[in-house]
Amino acid sequence: MPRPTVAQLTYGSCTVIVSTLAMLLLSQTSSGPGIAVIAVAALALGVLVALTVPVTRSSPAPAPAEQPAAPEPVPVPASVAAAPEPVREPTAP
Repeated sequence: MPRPTVAQLTYGSCTVIVSTLAMLLLSQTSSGPGIAVIAVAALALGVLVALTVPVTRSSPAPAPAEQPAAPEPVPVPASVAAAPEPVREPTAP
């Protein structure tokens, strides 16, 4: 089982604290069983929030290697392209 990340612990803890205070203030309960129900509900909500926080990997997967682009043809000046090759005559033995 993987360990919870810092973000998961932070979000879960803050959710438990804030939701407990909010439910206690809104319900205005002072009985023991009422406080216990609120505490359990806040804890369950905190665990739910902590589990739904997206988990990031410490070492991301390597990016796929990009293939090199096809080489672009080099433009040849017209004077070089139209120049005829010299005629080679066979040599006599």
